[in-house]
Amino acid sequence: MKYASIALATLAVFSTAAHAAPALMNAEWTAQACEAWNKDSTLTTGLGDKWIKNDGGRGHKIIHLYRTDCGEATQTELKIVPKDGKAMCAYGGAVQTTKMEYAYDYTMHATTEKWTEMGAGEYGPMKAMMFGRLKFVGPKVEAMTVMGPFETFLKLPGKVAFDKACPAK
Repeated sequence: MKYASIALATLAVFSTAAHAAPALMNAEWTAQACEAWNKDSTLTTGLGDKWIKNDGGRGHKIIHLYRTDCGEATQTELKIVPKDGKAMCAYGGAVQTTKMEYAYDYTMHATTEKWTEMGAGEYGPMKAMMFGRLKFVGPKVEAMTVMGPFETFLKLPGKVAFDKACPAK
């Protein structure tokens, strides 16, 4: 009986670990965020016109994300491409694009606490930027022209489950 209890406890620990949410903004979480992007018409359609076309003729835009408190080395990447008049996420995961073109691309970071607040919809991009809660490099004027989709983007941490542990570097 004693061994059965230990075996059941061990099994419970391993099954919980197997179903645990990925760390916020690790490669697995970013892949799930990419899937969530493609299911959201505010992002796909709302960014499917002028925004996605500002890509320097490359056929894509890159967004790097990370949590400030976890460090810049933990960045992940979303690759957004035009497809059938929409802005579709073609890739989410580890950084593949090391040379960013900030006339078209974005790098965004905030603390875990602030990503969580934005994901919960506590405030949008204007407040996040004005109060320095979200920091980013990229075409800021362009971002200001797509505030509705930008706000939806900032809610991805509220749509994709995560663990608050820092991603492995």
